[in-house]
Amino acid sequence: MELKAKNILLNQTFSTKEEAIKAVGTLLVEDGAVEESYIDSMLDREKVVTTHMGNFVAIPHGTDEGKEFVKETNITIAQVPQGVNFAPGEDEEKMAMMIFGIAGVGNEHLDVLSKIAVFCSDVENVVRLANADSAEEIIAMFEEEVE
Repeated sequence: MELKAKNILLNQTFSTKEEAIKAVGTLLVEDGAVEESYIDSMLDREKVVTTHMGNFVAIPHGTDEGKEFVKETNITIAQVPQGVNFAPGEDEEKMAMMIFGIAGVGNEHLDVLSKIAVFCSDVENVVRLANADSAEEIIAMFEEEVE
């Protein structure tokens, strides 16, 4: 599965985590990877457990029930340089500057998830992604580091 430039939003600003999740979910819909109902599944997942992974990264994805709306494995990205809080109302903010929307057929997405997690476990990589000037630059970082 390859990252596509059209599935990367640069320099985004979101007031809420729900706006951010809808943005990456909408890209999944527009690319034909999921049915629109998958976005609701992504929002439902976030209500149950945060998809904030630390290091300024969030990886929204659907619930197990939402899998029926997935047509193909895909990934979308929103770069949010100012960050969006994935823990509103909690004592400690959980800011996300890189938001990865993921849809997976079967368990295909688990490999993608683990690659993102490994790459983003180094906060310097997250800073590089958040500062990237183009979708192609983001794609190149993943290609050099992940493969």
